[in-house]
Amino acid sequence: MVKAFMSYSWDDDAHREWVRSLAERLRGDGVETILDQWALVPGDQLPKFMEEAVRQSDYVLIICTARYKERSDNRIGGVGYEGDIMTAEVLNTQNPRKFIPILRQSPWKRAAPSWLLGKYYVDLSETPYSEKKYGDVLTTLLGTREAPPPIGSSAGLRSASLRANDVDTAEATGSFQPLKITGIIVDRIGAPRNDGTRGSALYAVPFRFSNTPPFEWVQIFIESWDHPTRFTSMHRPGIAKVAGDTVILDGTTIEEVEKYHRDTLILATQEANQRYQQLIAAKAIKEEQERKKIADHEEQSREALKRIKFD
Repeated sequence: MVKAFMSYSWDDDAHREWVRSLAERLRGDGVETILDQWALVPGDQLPKFMEEAVRQSDYVLIICTARYKERSDNRIGGVGYEGDIMTAEVLNTQNPRKFIPILRQSPWKRAAPSWLLGKYYVDLSETPYSEKKYGDVLTTLLGTREAPPPIGSSAGLRSASLRANDVDTAEATGSFQPLKITGIIVDRIGAPRNDGTRGSALYAVPFRFSNTPPFEWVQIFIESWDHPTRFTSMHRPGIAKVAGDTVILDGTTIEEVEKYHRDTLILATQEANQRYQQLIAAKAIKEEQERKKIADHEEQSREALKRIKFD
């Protein structure tokens, strides 16, 4: 299991909660995420924890804000100490891809420590952040980013590759089982703050899917939730997020779920099932057309070769 350490500054309670929420989602999606809020107890040696967390993790996610930049550049506190460890790690191991900048507070130049300015970063500064950009982080950590297609040595090799892809697509179509929501995860329902501030009466309500959905399915589901074909005046776009086999409505109540959101969740799930199956079918048709095009070209080439004589 891949291990990722989260380096961030304690800007305020809301920021710490955002970091914790991201760490929880990554753990739900199969990444062993190391967070000081879980790992440290009174009496622990902070320098020892930071050194081991940076050096023993496969990746370090650096949550960039203006405060993080200030403390990193000026080597202040824990962030400054972690900056020393990380820059030394880059020099010693020559593995810059281990350190992944996450932009939480725009603009980039005001949030990125000087040593990160030239790096490819992932922008999660929007609220809610983009599912596609979250997928960019997750596929990097899990090593499942899209790879370039293989280079064939001949037309025949390319044709064989396309035929193999057709088989994979057919298997994917046959193996996909439409998802449904099986129920509410009772022991993970959140609690309202009820401190008088706006939205403090709302909390998170998690639901279990019948299976862990594919990444593209999740994107379709979130889009369907945010823009359903039928909805009430109490609909809350932007509160749905998916982690593993769980969908969370983060900013609602059980009463709202019962009266309004249940039907919209079912609708979004059904639309995601339908559109994902259409996506698979369209991909299969396109690949079949490509296979036929190459097969026709090969047949024409063979016929031409029969007509070309050199004696």
